[in-house]
Amino acid sequence: QVQLVESGGGLVQAGDSLRVSCAASGQTFSNYAMGWFRQAYGKAREFVAAISGSGDRIFYADSVKGRFTISRDNAKNTVYLQMNSLKAEDAAVYYCAAQRLVGGNGWFPAVLPKYNYWGQGTQVTVSS
Repeated sequence: QVQLVESGGGLVQAGDSLRVSCAASGQTFSNYAMGWFRQAYGKAREFVAAISGSGDRIFYADSVKGRFTISRDNAKNTVYLQMNSLKAEDAAVYYCAAQRLVGGNGWFPAVLPKYNYWGQGTQVTVSS
């Protein structure tokens, strides 16, 4: 089992920056790829960003490329999402998720069902 706890959400103005964090516990953190997803009110949950277990491979949704940065600190069992130039459409509940890495098999950065564990989410509100 992996427990994930997000933090750092809040209310910001359009154009501001915010960093959300996700602390993991329960298993070897580097054995998991980590992803950030978001769900706006009335919409489906969508992929935002993902990072491999070692941090050497990173993927972003087109909507956040150049504005958001995902990173991880395996010594602290934590993954981060730095969000810059926030827009009203970025407002959502942000979830982190962990995908177990199995041997030399590939992983699926943007595929929700491939993630094994999810956090409870942290709300990001952007006022325009």
